[in-house]
Amino acid sequence: MNLFKNKKFLKGVAYDLVGMATLGIPVIGPFLDLAWAPYAAKKMSEMYPGRKGKLASILVFLEEILPGTDIIPTFTLMYLYTYVWKKEPLKAQVIEVKSH
Repeated sequence: MNLFKNKKFLKGVAYDLVGMATLGIPVIGPFLDLAWAPYAAKKMSEMYPGRKGKLASILVFLEEILPGTDIIPTFTLMYLYTYVWKKEPLKAQVIEVKSH
């Protein structure tokens, strides 16, 4: 499986990088986490629906809110858990084409 061709993997890495970037902003960074945490939790539950996604969204919320935990790549770990370690197949995307 080529991870870098998977949009969900790339999106997760991007969200992890944004979450980690707040560590590098002195004074303002922790306040940015207050805004980022609910957004990251919402995105996690959208990317991974169901019970697994709800649990992951709670974990990413806590990871972003708690000081010093921004370094944990929660989105990437969730991707690895779902598609590499548990080997859940990726869902095929269907593109509908209408002809006139």
